[in-house]
Formats: sequence, C-alpha cells, structure tokens
Amino acid sequence: MLDALLITQLLLTGFMTGLIWFVQVVHYPLFIRVGREAFLAYESDHVKRTTRVVAPVMLSEAAIAAVLLFVAPAGLLLALAWIGLALLALVWLSTAGLQVPCHRMLSRAFDPAAAARLCDTNWIRTFGWTARLVLAAAMLIASLQHRATAVPTP
Repeated sequence: MLDALLITQLLLTGFMTGLIWFVQVVHYPLFIRVGREAFLAYESDHVKRTTRVVAPVMLSEAAIAAVLLFVAPAGLLLALAWIGLALLALVWLSTAGLQVPCHRMLSRAFDPAAAARLCDTNWIRTFGWTARLVLAAAMLIASLQHRATAVPTP
C-alpha cells in the first residue's frame, strides 16, 4: 500500500510540477498580450478552466500527503513525508495569499502590475512543486530500496 501511495504522489506531483512550469514560463507571461478589451473574459475563463483541472489534483495530492504521515514508517520516509507536507502547505498558502488575490484584481480589470506580481510570486509555487517532485521521487526510491534490502522474517 505504501508504494502505491508513493507512486500516486509522484504522478500527481509530477503533473502539477509540469503544469506550474508551463503556467510560469508560457501562460502567465502571455497575459500582457491578450489586450485590455478581451482580458476580463479571458481571465474569467482562465480561472474557471484552470480550477476544473487543478482542484481535483491538488486535493488528491494533499490527501495523499496527509495519509503518508500515518503509513510511512518511522525514520527517513516519515521525515520526508513531513517535509513534503510542509512544501505543499507553502504552495497552498502562496496560492491563497498571493496568486488568488492577483487573479481577483485581474478579474476586475487588466492591471500590468498585478500581472507582473502574479508572475513574480508564482515562482514560490513553481519551486515548491519542483522540490516536492524531487522529494516524491526520493521517497519512492527509498521505499523500494528498503523493500529490496529488507530481510524476510521466517
């Protein structure tokens, strides 16, 4: 069961890492090219469509991160599970406290300063999910190595 959770965590976190890098490098920087006339409809659609894609993944990722605290054995995996949850908390706090307010401002009118702040502060989520991906891979590798070297009990 632990390995299945770790594989699922790796897949979910990998998805979010890839998506956030796309958003950071491609999507958010293109906001300034939409044009003031079309921007409000664009921003509204962006928020709705993005939420439909990311909300189930983010909630599933959070659930697995919490469950891992209870099923990870003491030692390295448990410590990594706590670090992973802390990184996820950082991502969620950044989303709620920095990116959502920027999107709210942009939903009222295009504001170049708000768009720039969105791009700048989104690096927190980009690096947070990237670190989680490395951590998720390390956790899975550690678990597989532990299982491979475990001495069977008679």
